[in-house]
Amino acid sequence: MIPIIILQAQAPGSGISFYVMIGLMIVIFYFFMIRPQQKKTKDQKKFVDEIKKGDLVVTIGGAHGRVAEIEGDTLILEFERGARIKFSKSSVSMDSTKAANSAKPTA
Repeated sequence: MIPIIILQAQAPGSGISFYVMIGLMIVIFYFFMIRPQQKKTKDQKKFVDEIKKGDLVVTIGGAHGRVAEIEGDTLILEFERGARIKFSKSSVSMDSTKAANSAKPTA
């Protein structure tokens, strides 16, 4: 009697549709979650590598300054009245810098 109940619990074709559904979930997860994150990481790395002396940048903490020097993985930002602070290159925010530079009026 127990084997009959087990056989009745399985619907025909449910094994294949289960694997197809899992496969579709993985593909959707990749295209909506993993791929955009990889693209954003690549764009941030490219932005940080292209920073040069004289650029106006904004750090993740919100400090606005001009790049005075670049030393390997660090940069020195110059603020008003000559104040200079050393930051890691990874602390520069790409989104905030682009927003701050686009908001400034051009002369």
